[in-house]
Amino acid sequence: MARDRSSTRRRAGVLAAALTALTLTGALTAAHAPLAAEAASRGSRPRGHDVSSHQHNVDWYTARARGARFAYVKATESTTYRNPYFTGQYDGARRAGLIRGAYHFALPNRSSGAAQAAYFVRNGGGWRADGVTLPPALDIEYNPYDKHHKCYGLSRTRMVRWIRSFSDEVRRETGRRPVIYTTTNWWTACTGNSRAFAADHALWIASHGSSSGPGRLPGGWRYWTFWQHGTKGRLPGDQDLFGGSTTRLRAFARGR
Repeated sequence: MARDRSSTRRRAGVLAAALTALTLTGALTAAHAPLAAEAASRGSRPRGHDVSSHQHNVDWYTARARGARFAYVKATESTTYRNPYFTGQYDGARRAGLIRGAYHFALPNRSSGAAQAAYFVRNGGGWRADGVTLPPALDIEYNPYDKHHKCYGLSRTRMVRWIRSFSDEVRRETGRRPVIYTTTNWWTACTGNSRAFAADHALWIASHGSSSGPGRLPGGWRYWTFWQHGTKGRLPGDQDLFGGSTTRLRAFARGR
């Protein structure tokens, strides 16, 4: 057992040194941010949460006092819905000192990926390299409105094309690829476990019920950037962790 612990410490030390070298040389970019998940213990990872209209007027200063360091706020859904609390939630998070970003809930059966991305960016899903704005995020998961069409009636090939269309438009308008929020089960069922996005999209994995980690990751991703690990906790809304240090979180927000 002592030998195993020593080996683990050596591996962690080697990885931490590699991360430091990459950071100093400027090679650790936003696309590599998930690598930091291996170098940080759970206790040192920044806590965050994601909210929507269900949380109404969030007490962001209390959330900050309880440990929140970042937040994602729902902005839009399809091309017809904007969270009526978005402005207050988004600006309130920033005033309280949180790094915050916006997310879009995808309904791929309603309109194209490009159309939904454009609507999202126009209604809060923008990004600036100011160090306090997280990249836009795409929430794509089981259809909440029709349990018989969990993949929205799209084939796996069409779903991958839809996600790519959304991503391309977000990048064209903001300069960043969106973070992808999903579950391993949905991604496997509805994209065929596509590996087309792992190289240049940060993963926000939803996996609840475990304290040790999110388990198997989808589609070629080796590391997670955000982990939604619960729906209830000390913070309003869903409970999240960032996969690296606070320094890496700020760098990720800046796009570095």
